[in-house]
Amino acid sequence: MTTTILVLNGPNLGSLGTREPSIYGTQTLAELGTLLAADAAGRAEIDLRQTDDEGALIGWLHEAAAAGNPVILNAGAWTHYSFAIHDAVAHVTGAGVPVIEVHISNPHARDEFRHTSVITGVATGVIAGFGFDSYRLALAQLLRV
Repeated sequence: MTTTILVLNGPNLGSLGTREPSIYGTQTLAELGTLLAADAAGRAEIDLRQTDDEGALIGWLHEAAAAGNPVILNAGAWTHYSFAIHDAVAHVTGAGVPVIEVHISNPHARDEFRHTSVITGVATGVIAGFGFDSYRLALAQLLRV
């Protein structure tokens, strides 16, 4: 049985490639999916999703907990204030399923409001500041588990 790894992305990440390329780079979300699928080939299936709807993201996290699917999570702006997503991540990790929080940029090198994550305390780990390699490093860790 092949493991499915959910790669969940929050608001505005569907605009990768064109949105603030000096911060987020010029690669698209589709290109991220191709990179991760290549890295996981033969070891896991990548299920890449993006939403601007907080409820959808929470539903996907509940799905991960029920199915036992590890998660790579870039919650975007919700990282900094969504206690609903915090609680959903806590549900996943409480079920023994890893959730790795990722960020393309380094939030601590940006606006002060980005310095706080309400998700970090319930995530399995955090990787930030390495562009798309943040996702690739998270995937490498999940493939090691």
